[in-house]
Amino acid sequence: MIARALRDAGMEVIYTGLHQTPEKIVAACRQEDPDVLCLSILSGAHMTLIPRILAGLQEQQLDDVPVLAGGIIPDADAAVLREQGVTAVLGPGTSTEDIIKLIRDLAASRRSTQEF
Repeated sequence: MIARALRDAGMEVIYTGLHQTPEKIVAACRQEDPDVLCLSILSGAHMTLIPRILAGLQEQQLDDVPVLAGGIIPDADAAVLREQGVTAVLGPGTSTEDIIKLIRDLAASRRSTQEF
């Protein structure tokens, strides 16, 4: 649903599908050079998977890519994930308009600081 809303808002969306490993997600980021990485984890494994993704991004020198996490993530876990480097945690009920605005703002900020 979110991928479709982003696409409908004119964004290029690369959807890698369900059940991707952290390594595959990092590899896709290395290959595609995204402005923002959006993760949706509904399995409850966010405290295991997201830190592995963040570590992989750092290893690949992609730690400047803003990471958004969505799903059912308790407030205490969200705080820890933000401390670890997640830019924002978006829970149920977050409007697609708010998500689109956040992604546009993050992408513009990232592009303005990139060296060419």
